[in-house]
Amino acid sequence: MMNETRDIVFITQEACDYLRISRPTYVKYIIMGKIKGIKAGKGWRVLKSELDRFLEDDFLHRRIVVTPLCSKN
Repeated sequence: MMNETRDIVFITQEACDYLRISRPTYVKYIIMGKIKGIKAGKGWRVLKSELDRFLEDDFLHRRIVVTPLCSKN
């Protein structure tokens, strides 16, 4: 028996709620390629794992950018 894990598919509004961002910002991130999604009708479909990857990348990027500004001289 195979141990299968299934990913959750979010529609646009669910993804915006999960990320706590506006719809225009969400669509901008998809168009820019920061979030990978599939166009379905008028909206987008995206995997929860992709949103988690985006959040982690964003967190790490902020940490790298902010850390030098906080150094002591």
